[in-house]
Amino acid sequence: MPKLSRRLFVLSAPVFLAGCMSSRTHTASVRPAPRVVPAYYQEMYAAKLDEAYPVAAADLTKVEPEFYRQEVDYPTYEPAGTIVVDTQARHLYLVGTNGRALRYGIGVGKAGLAFEGTARIQYKREWPRWTPTQDMMTRDPERYGHLADGMEPGPTNPLGPRALYLFKDGVDTLFRIHGTTEDWSIGRAVSSGCIRLLNADIIDLYSRVPSGTRVVVLQGDSDPVV
Repeated sequence: MPKLSRRLFVLSAPVFLAGCMSSRTHTASVRPAPRVVPAYYQEMYAAKLDEAYPVAAADLTKVEPEFYRQEVDYPTYEPAGTIVVDTQARHLYLVGTNGRALRYGIGVGKAGLAFEGTARIQYKREWPRWTPTQDMMTRDPERYGHLADGMEPGPTNPLGPRALYLFKDGVDTLFRIHGTTEDWSIGRAVSSGCIRLLNADIIDLYSRVPSGTRVVVLQGDSDPVV
């Protein structure tokens, strides 16, 4: 088996989170047929009413099927239980055994793209509070200034129902893996934020990984597999 090739180095602190034309004659536009989502995935991403706050069903018509949660081949030297975040491919892998992994679709932002290397999940939170960074409050005080003491958990909280907090050598990286209600952002690089998963996916991932879990974040031309 060839040696694993990737760049893993100490992270630097994240820098922060048509014209119209008329005509007398025209051809009706052809709309693509709506995507048919298999019942298996509809059930996987159904609404969750047994949470502290209701979690709405994901709108999977806004998410490409490759970003639905699924088990895939993933040969790697990383031990089982490791989380590998491939920001370029927009995938998060929970490494399993026998060359397999559970793959989740992710959305990334400037905060997520500012981190590369290894870290540990220092702690986990269900329905966490969210506090904007000092940079965000300075840049846009009207929008964020009143949130200096944090935002209460709930359906509108940007962190969603779960969050994983990453530290390196005991220092908070300000890097989070969390949920989102913006289903359309999965598979994309959005304007701000860390690593976001569909709410059903972060609930699932949260249940599978303990505090102390090793997390490897790959950027650019990093290669996560052997």
